Amino acid sequence: MIPSGKLENQIGLELFYTDTPGIGGTLRAEPEDFVVQEISVMPEEDAEGQNTAVIVQARYWETNRMVREFARRLRISRKKIMFAGTKDKRAISTQLFVIAAPMNEVEAVHIKDIEFLNIYPTKKQIGLGDLIGNKFSITLKDLDIEITQAMEHCQAAKDQLDKIGGFPNYFGVQRFGAVRPITHLMGMHMTRGEPELAIRQYLCAPGTHENDEATAARKELDKTGDYAKALHDFPENLSFEKAILNHLVVNSDDYVGALGNLPQNLLMMFIHAYQSYLFNQILSERMRRDLPLNQPVPGDFVLKMDKNSLPDHNNWIQATESNIPMLTGLIAKNKAFVSATLYGHESEFAGGEPGDIEASIVEKEGVKQRDFVLSEYYKLGSKGKRREILAPAKNFEFRQIDNTIQFDFELNKGCYATTFLREFMKCDELTRY
Repeated sequence: MIPSGKLENQIGLELFYTDTPGIGGTLRAEPEDFVVQEISVMPEEDAEGQNTAVIVQARYWETNRMVREFARRLRISRKKIMFAGTKDKRAISTQLFVIAAPMNEVEAVHIKDIEFLNIYPTKKQIGLGDLIGNKFSITLKDLDIEITQAMEHCQAAKDQLDKIGGFPNYFGVQRFGAVRPITHLMGMHMTRGEPELAIRQYLCAPGTHENDEATAARKELDKTGDYAKALHDFPENLSFEKAILNHLVVNSDDYVGALGNLPQNLLMMFIHAYQSYLFNQILSERMRRDLPLNQPVPGDFVLKMDKNSLPDHNNWIQATESNIPMLTGLIAKNKAFVSATLYGHESEFAGGEPGDIEASIVEKEGVKQRDFVLSEYYKLGSKGKRREILAPAKNFEFRQIDNTIQFDFELNKGCYATTFLREFMKCDELTRY
């Protein structure tokens, strides 16, 4: 294992499992370089159904933005458009939606760079998490080293990961923001009851690749604290920031109310990002102590399987000296997974050394269970759960195409392709992922 760089350390990704040299490169130089196909749980077709199931293929469309556009075209609430997982903007993505609207109305929607691959009526609904995983085909360009050497390093890294049956299941840079990695800091301030600091973080923290106008406006507000001037200075595309500023111009001390101008799912994303940051630190410390990722040690909570043969994040058995051989055998067959806590208001620490790690990270952060009950934010909160610390990469292959490398693999839901590929790339510039 080797340490990662300063920027990754700031979001808890402190180590690489593989010790091979990094090949560098850039993901998503174009959307066609990052192709992701959702492995969906398809709802049953029903001619009498009032909902419409549709498989959507999109180029350069982030899921939430696509939902807003569907809602606008169909003149329905965003809440009537259901999906199982969010997809990034810089990609070619295929995913399932269930829309509470007649099929003929959905079929009539035509949007640039969006295609309907399959559409049918259903009575079923879906929600976040109702998927199996994702299938990826990713082309890595602009390598830092010569292609033949890069292929050799990729094979060496693959051999190391194959020995443990996967890769460290960190939350990837997308969870925190590649351009402005502040989502976990927002969640930290919210759980600590520091809404003013959360506001200043959201409005004033500059991004590494934002345009000059946005950067200048953020710096000026940080210096002056003049909300009215900032409302004039901030670019129109920063619509969430301007909504907050509009509120503060009238109610200068109502920071909780100002945050309430953000969408509920975005506020929840801040809380989840902070939990993810804690998890990443816990996983890093486990690796630093050289505790195995693919075998339990006494005290570990080992996740059982759900009906889709995925880790059940709310159902586990504790490892003891007597059951460790049995659990190790199940883990080797991908039928059980060692876990760490996603800390929330109902979390329980593991036992033994794994539990000591969890408790020490949480104590260091100064966070308590009750901090994840955020009743002031419209009853926002998170009870927490467990998450597997090792993620299998299924059907993994890589090949040279001219001076690029194409990676093909499948991941379980909730696992990050960028976290897998960082073991080969080893970059510290977050936007390269």
